[in-house]
Amino acid sequence: MLHSERPTVIMSFLNVTNLTPASFILNGIPGLEEVHLWISFPLCAMYSIALTGNFGLMHLIYSEEALHRPMYIFLALLSFTDVLSTATIPRMLGIFWFSLQELCFGCCVAQVFFVHFFTVMESVVLLAMGFDRYVAVCDPLRYTTILTNRIIGVIAAAGVLRSLCMIAPIVFLLLRLPYCGRRIIPHTYCEHMGVARLACASISANVYYGLGNISILFLDVLLIIISYAKILRAVFHLPSHDARLKALNTCSSHICIILAFFGPALFSFLTHRFGHNIPQYIHILLANLYVVIPPALNPVIYGIRTKQIQERIQSLFAKKH
Repeated sequence: MLHSERPTVIMSFLNVTNLTPASFILNGIPGLEEVHLWISFPLCAMYSIALTGNFGLMHLIYSEEALHRPMYIFLALLSFTDVLSTATIPRMLGIFWFSLQELCFGCCVAQVFFVHFFTVMESVVLLAMGFDRYVAVCDPLRYTTILTNRIIGVIAAAGVLRSLCMIAPIVFLLLRLPYCGRRIIPHTYCEHMGVARLACASISANVYYGLGNISILFLDVLLIIISYAKILRAVFHLPSHDARLKALNTCSSHICIILAFFGPALFSFLTHRFGHNIPQYIHILLANLYVVIPPALNPVIYGIRTKQIQERIQSLFAKKH
């Protein structure tokens, strides 16, 4: 009798210890289910602008030899990162339009990796662009000798390696957690803490590691602020008003993009961890907006505020007509 019951006991034990679900359910924005369809239209419009603008900008920089300069190479890299960082939007629209809420466990973990990887990568590119503007304004005579193609390649490779080193451990931190069959994620995409909170074990390591990554992003912001403090100091020592205005104009587009990216990103990260009195749907909306707004704004800002890009766009349209 005991021998015959043994397989049943073993099977029950295996069922209990199988704590990783086969898939997760993404239920969109909790509390705003009735307006999912209305939210989807501005998201879709911004996603279309992001794709069109960034692909157009990359094509323009690639095809126009006059734009093969460090500033525009970094801008092309930013556009490339922006396009990849918006990869969560089609899945969001699938949830809002067709109720495609189920996502396999491996797909969810992969989405966590890529969402955070490209966020860190974008921060690296913005930091590199800040360095580019610092050299251009503060040491213009050595600009071409400092920012060579080789150095730009090294910066890009270092950015990829840094992003990989920062985000790869998150995957292992999530894979080690037991989830006790919990499957429902109150979000439109999988992100680190949203998945970790489903675990039925301590997630202290995830919390501290996430805060460590945020502190590195704050360090990026601090380095950009220092570079612009030095830029402003150099600008106000220029002899003529026109020279000061020109120098400030070359930096204004980058400053707008920095504010568009770091503002909502850091606010979203911090409110997600410390803003316990803020309604959950506000957290989710902010997380969605910081994924799509900066990629949609970047090509628009550079297209409006950068004279060289305006001239190239105008010349292309003149050729067609």
